[in-house]
Amino acid sequence: MEDRQVMTVEELALLARRLRRTAMEAMIGAGSAHFGGSLSPIEILTALYFGVMRVDPANPSWPDRDRFVLAKGHGGPGLYPVLAERGYFPKEMLSELDKPGGRLPKHVDRLKCPGIEVSTGCMGQGLSTAVGMAIAGKHDKRDYTVYVLTGDGELDSGQVWEAAMCAAKYGLDNLVAIIDRNQIQLDGWTDRNEKVMPLEPLADKWRAFGWHVLEADGHDMGDLMAALRLAKSAKGKPAVIIAHTVKGKGVSFMESATIWHHSGISGEQAEQALKELERAEVAVDA
Repeated sequence: MEDRQVMTVEELALLARRLRRTAMEAMIGAGSAHFGGSLSPIEILTALYFGVMRVDPANPSWPDRDRFVLAKGHGGPGLYPVLAERGYFPKEMLSELDKPGGRLPKHVDRLKCPGIEVSTGCMGQGLSTAVGMAIAGKHDKRDYTVYVLTGDGELDSGQVWEAAMCAAKYGLDNLVAIIDRNQIQLDGWTDRNEKVMPLEPLADKWRAFGWHVLEADGHDMGDLMAALRLAKSAKGKPAVIIAHTVKGKGVSFMESATIWHHSGISGEQAEQALKELERAEVAVDA
């Protein structure tokens, strides 16, 4: 059965701020992490699990649940607090992030963590898997939607575009892709300076591949929720939302800095990051 909590846009925004701080606390406890790419999609993940998706944390294998694939598997530290808050596992488990024998590796693993649909980490494979799940839903006449979150650097992988062609061919209107368009990958910008493979014109590329294309501010909860509803209502073709985000969102020295794709963190940096995130949370609550 479905277990959905009805929340307002304002409540979702506040929750996202709190979950961003929780994610930072877990990553600090791990000592190192993919900070930038874990912080940028927090609003997206919050909107999905608390505003859009039909799920039942008490029954993660419910056949009619909506599916979520984290194609950018290294963003697990951003997803885990959302799953814990949604009730898939106790919040105390967040302390196991990247610990020996722990159930929360940096890259998500479906065999270790409740609520993870697909083990990911090898860039480019998530959309292909989501396409297969969407095809299965059509074949089995199941009324579920498959959501997949990709990184923008991940779009350099040719397999992504093979999957995009396949999704359009089969008219998978039960598939919604969301691009975490923070413009930074491992070692450079994907847009501003085009130091790595340039992606623009990105929206036109997806349209040319037969997708319904939407764009949204990935940190504006109202904008995101509107885009997700429109994507869900698209008929006859898959939908993609280009969500414009900031890598390292919420922490001044991490924002739009390539070094924080993956790094260790000092005690002084950790203290500053938590103070900034706590101030942001109080500001929204006020």
